[in-house]
Amino acid sequence: MAASAPASRGLTALFKRGWNEIPEVIGSSAMALIGIGLTLVGLTNYYRKGSDNRRFKAEYVVMRPEDPRAANIRKD
Repeated sequence: MAASAPASRGLTALFKRGWNEIPEVIGSSAMALIGIGLTLVGLTNYYRKGSDNRRFKAEYVVMRPEDPRAANIRKD
């Protein structure tokens, strides 16, 4: 029964104990989660704004200037 007493305190106690024993791992895990979150936000914005023009780089495509897709094509 002694092992179930600390487990009943919850995640907060586990986080505090981890921070006291291995702060490098807890800190790097938090930074990794923040980085993954920022990556997902960046990718979502990238594809939502139509910035992906790889399909136009693979083969030669002719578009008229009044085509709305032509505004998304860059010369790089």
